[in-house]
Amino acid sequence: MEIIKSLGIFFLAGLCEIGGGYLVWLWLKEDKPLWYGILGSIILAMYGVVATWQTASFGRVYAAYGGVFIVMALVWAWKVDGFKPDRYDIMGALIALLGVCIIMYMPRR
Repeated sequence: MEIIKSLGIFFLAGLCEIGGGYLVWLWLKEDKPLWYGILGSIILAMYGVVATWQTASFGRVYAAYGGVFIVMALVWAWKVDGFKPDRYDIMGALIALLGVCIIMYMPRR
């Protein structure tokens, strides 16, 4: 159950980081209104808070989060931007997820 909770926190953190970053991107690169940037910045700050809900240490959480971010960024690009990941994107994402599981969930002495 702890692993499912941890993965849920990673997912929520990823949504905050990617969603917030996407709003800032739209504001600066796609000439959207200022409120996109403000809301995106608030959501990005929420990412920093959500990540603290993990029980592991800062370094371990942020190292593992990198792998989760890779997968979520590819899914976001596919579903939101119409970018179709190829087999190498998918293989790389699976390798990154394997790394996440090793870093976060392998038993330690």
